[in-house]
Amino acid sequence: MNAPIIDPLQGDFPEVIEEYLEHGNMKCIAFNRRGTLLAGVAKELHDKDCVAPITSVCWSKYGHQLLASATDKSLTLWNVLNGEKVARITLQQTTLHARLHPGSSTPSLCLACPLSSAPILVDLNTGSSTVLPVSVSDPSNGGPAPHPRNKFSDGSPPFTPTAATFNKRGDLIYVGNSKGEILIVLAMVPISGGAVVKDIIFSRNGQYLLTNSNDRVIRVYENLLPPKDAAKELEALNNNNNNNDYKGAMKLKVTGSKCLLLFREFQDAVTKIQWKAPCFSGDGEWIVGASANKGEHKLYIWDRAGHLVKILEGPKEALIDLAWHPVHPVIVSVSVAGLVYIWAKDHIENWSAFAPDFKELEENEEYVKELDIDQDEEVDILAVEKDTAFSDSDASQEELIFLPAIPSPDEPEQQDKCIGSSSKLEDSNHSDSPFSVDAVQNPAMPTASSPLEVVDNSAAEEAAAATNMKRKRKPSVKGLELQAEKGRKPIATKAKPSGKSSKAKNKNGDGSALEIEDDVTDDNL
Repeated sequence: MNAPIIDPLQGDFPEVIEEYLEHGNMKCIAFNRRGTLLAGVAKELHDKDCVAPITSVCWSKYGHQLLASATDKSLTLWNVLNGEKVARITLQQTTLHARLHPGSSTPSLCLACPLSSAPILVDLNTGSSTVLPVSVSDPSNGGPAPHPRNKFSDGSPPFTPTAATFNKRGDLIYVGNSKGEILIVLAMVPISGGAVVKDIIFSRNGQYLLTNSNDRVIRVYENLLPPKDAAKELEALNNNNNNNDYKGAMKLKVTGSKCLLLFREFQDAVTKIQWKAPCFSGDGEWIVGASANKGEHKLYIWDRAGHLVKILEGPKEALIDLAWHPVHPVIVSVSVAGLVYIWAKDHIENWSAFAPDFKELEENEEYVKELDIDQDEEVDILAVEKDTAFSDSDASQEELIFLPAIPSPDEPEQQDKCIGSSSKLEDSNHSDSPFSVDAVQNPAMPTASSPLEVVDNSAAEEAAAATNMKRKRKPSVKGLELQAEKGRKPIATKAKPSGKSSKAKNKNGDGSALEIEDDVTDDNL
């Protein structure tokens, strides 16, 4: 598809299911940073110590390592290239989401979000873990009262953080808790409604933050902190507030208001459905959220201005996870049946998008245009242009973009079939005529169907016997051509083949004549 003839007014988002992937029972997926590899499909990583389902996967910045969390409370770090385990630890609780530190090429720190406790910062090298110190506001100091539905079944306080993520550089951690607050070190941002925060995700460029709450609303915040040295800027804001009379939760709120600004809210005002696995597009221009209803595989896509632009309906299978390609308008979604569906854009050519005097050509026309090119100028073939989508890439770090191709051996059944077929072919080649097409394709065809045998059947038998006794090599091409000319004359003058034999002759390319040609070639040679 040529990019210039695509309608520029079409949204750069997927529209139809282009293909699906079936490999085992998939539970979660994730693209690498470049979008060239999809965790869960490109390669199998087997762990003999873990037979539990995987709950989340996360790539390292340059794609050499992959972190997987499972329902057996384990965290496993893999080397993607050789398929070996780098580290494996077991926590006290099942981890729902795990994220590697984004600022390191070989990260040893990861952020784990357990089922019902505060997020944990884990050192995969030493196995040590630290529960994050999370400040919780007091309702008596003006904080919103917790919703009664936010309490856990055991009656424990409803202030346990439920989701967390690193910022783009990894120097700050943002936590969303069950009280409806976004907590940062030295800062706090209250969410209207006070509902449990289920998901908290940054866009690729780090400019926007997305939250998914139990009140059926997806909220997008603008990140007011700089991309670099965000932690130092936050500390400076907190020090400035020390000169004021703000204390406790109010001080955290004032600092938080200078960190995040509510940008947009997304919801279905009619059905009021719950959302699952929301995320940004690669460029941050689109937001996608999946319906959490049972038996529905629906994707809702909004632009950043808040307009619902597309509803994609898939099979009657509930959706459990999705991911947007980092560069292209492609979404992959996982169904409860374990299938991975690939959503792509349905490109439509719109020639009217060009100038009014645009003329469509029926065939290509060549134009010769003289260009002023300095033939002596040196061409730089080593420098690589920097992609704006990966502006934080370090040229000194080698990035794993593709996996090496490893040929897989044939299955034993296929090998047996190949051996059996080759042996049959060899046996047929050593039959009455080693070069007869009829002998290979139609071994049960009666010999009387050959018109040459009508002319001189005894001569054919003698020729076949002589062929098997004298040699078993194929005659030369020149010899075949000479005998083809001699072999056609007796056929045309002495015998008139029947309709059936004539059809076999046309089909097999005068194969019957080859039985005689081989013997004549022997005599000539």
